[in-house]
Amino acid sequence: MIPNITVQSNTLKEANDMQLTTATNGVRFRLAVSAFLLLFVELALIRWLGANIVYLAYFSNFVLIGSFLGIGLGFLWASRSEKSLFPLAPYFLSGFIIFVKLFDVSIEVGGSDLIFFADQRPVGPPRWFILTVVFCVVAACVACLADGVARSFSKLKPLDAYRWDLVGSIAGVAFFSVLSFAGLPPIFWGLIASIILLALLHDGNLKKILLQVIALALLVVFLAFESVGPNKAWSPYYALSWEDQSSGGVVMKINDVATWGQANIDDESPYGFIYDMHTKENPGEVLIIGAGSGNDVAVALDRGAKSVDAVEIDPKLLEIAEKYHPNEPYSDPRVETHVDDGRAFLESSSKKWDMILLALPDSLTVVLGQGSVRLESYLFTKEAVKSYREHLKPDGVFAMYNFMRESWLVDRYAATLDKEFTQSPCVIDAEARFLSVLVATDAPSSLNCPSGSNWSSSLDTPSPVSDDQPFPYLRTAHIPGFYLLTTLLILLVSAFSVRAAAGSLSGFRRHYDVFFMGLAFLLLETKNVVQFALLFGTTWFVNALVFMSVLLSVLFAVELSQRFKMPKPKILYFLLALSLAVNWIIPAESLLSLSPVIRLFFAGTLAFLPIFLANLIFAERFGGEKDSTVAFGANLLGAVLGGLLEYTALLVGYRSLLFVVAAAYALAFLSDVRRKSGSELEL
Repeated sequence: MIPNITVQSNTLKEANDMQLTTATNGVRFRLAVSAFLLLFVELALIRWLGANIVYLAYFSNFVLIGSFLGIGLGFLWASRSEKSLFPLAPYFLSGFIIFVKLFDVSIEVGGSDLIFFADQRPVGPPRWFILTVVFCVVAACVACLADGVARSFSKLKPLDAYRWDLVGSIAGVAFFSVLSFAGLPPIFWGLIASIILLALLHDGNLKKILLQVIALALLVVFLAFESVGPNKAWSPYYALSWEDQSSGGVVMKINDVATWGQANIDDESPYGFIYDMHTKENPGEVLIIGAGSGNDVAVALDRGAKSVDAVEIDPKLLEIAEKYHPNEPYSDPRVETHVDDGRAFLESSSKKWDMILLALPDSLTVVLGQGSVRLESYLFTKEAVKSYREHLKPDGVFAMYNFMRESWLVDRYAATLDKEFTQSPCVIDAEARFLSVLVATDAPSSLNCPSGSNWSSSLDTPSPVSDDQPFPYLRTAHIPGFYLLTTLLILLVSAFSVRAAAGSLSGFRRHYDVFFMGLAFLLLETKNVVQFALLFGTTWFVNALVFMSVLLSVLFAVELSQRFKMPKPKILYFLLALSLAVNWIIPAESLLSLSPVIRLFFAGTLAFLPIFLANLIFAERFGGEKDSTVAFGANLLGAVLGGLLEYTALLVGYRSLLFVVAAAYALAFLSDVRRKSGSELEL
């Protein structure tokens, strides 16, 4: 009978193992889906809030930081409380969306030392107040979702949990990017998030389920109002709406701000100023960056341009402009359109033009997740002007125009042109009272400046900006007061909320090292986003690709650490320090002269090597962690501080953020040494 008992015992063990494996796979799947939902909703909030709270798109970094705080709070709460916040997610999300839609929330963007391209509508409370409120509510919404992720996270081994969290996060970023590419409006975002959320929340309590369904149904209904109807669209960057004009064409609103109107070539237009100053009858081959409405393309064709390269970063804007412009300039065989970032297009081209024109390139938004770099920022640096000059024919002309709001901005651009071109630029409306036009050339015979328009420098002329500090709208290198006040309020809110979520912070002290790792990692990610925006364009596709590449790099580090024995942390920290030093020695702008393929190889190596090494260190540390949810929460709270420290780039530039990164990793190393020493003493 003994053999039979053995067989039965083995069979029972196999059945138990199979049940355990099935249960574990179920937890992994739920974790991945929860992480997908979390990243999907985070990106959706950044896009949606930027379109619905007027001018919040200039401050999307605060939404991102609020999301990091929310994730950290959700993990800390789940580590100490059996009562889950996850069931509250439908109510928080729905309430937030409904409040924003019912009340015309806007952000005041006045001031003369930091320019925002804004209309003159009435504004509400001070910007520091609105930004803090938005930060808090976003953190609360995300904390509820993160609690659901953390409950599954804690049931798996730390690195196994981290792996599936990354898998879900990568899928969330990729899927939202696909929806952005397809131009699907918010109702689809809301439907997808609601279906997944309800599937994860299902617990058999019919009353609770009914209330959650009602809340999410209201969310979808309110999103439907802005998603359906004529003359509405969502591009990868903005919410668009337009109105027909009696004279033909449309007036375009971007994020509910009137931005441009299409003009018939037969009507009086300011766009001819540049050609009137040009001594040649035919402008020849023309490059227009910011072609947008089509007005500049129409004027160039009317003046007899041989060919026009029209560059526009937003594909949906270009599609609408092509459809409605009364003169149909984009259908002219002389015109070739390019959906691309203007600077990236220029750097990838060997062509030279008779005229290069920057036409109203003010984007009304920033590079996704960054607080200071706008989509057009790299068009106005001294390195960009050098590139314009190099892409002009010997007698070519460069021109730019905009409603610049402040005379010091006109002077900054004029000084930038003056330092690169041999002739001082012509400047019309130097006081920025209406439409300022700047024209420069190396060939005096190509330009006939109106009397009194020759620009000359003054003592208070702001310095040109560089690719490392691409902040043309900031008069001097400083952190504006409202940023400092908002940052202080956010830090206070974060401190109180962490104390409330985590309870006693005694256990938090063991995780100072992962806190500093989170701080450094966020700054590394920021530098990579900015660096790739410079090298390959500020397009939504480049942004999404960088975010996904960062997450894939982290996932690769986790997988590698589980399959091979890693060097000691001291060696990894040393290699990390070397990689940061190499990034400092080789500035990003030095790679612009390389071909796109070679540039991608070197840029990718420089950018992702420190991230890969840093995550090998994190994986080694996290793999032996007994309290994974607290450790992960501490890591994300470090990212909150890192996101706020990004604003130091306004003072020192993005390249110098490497010093902050190095200091944070040094503190992480010292904290880890101290932690290990304390553990040995306890033993």
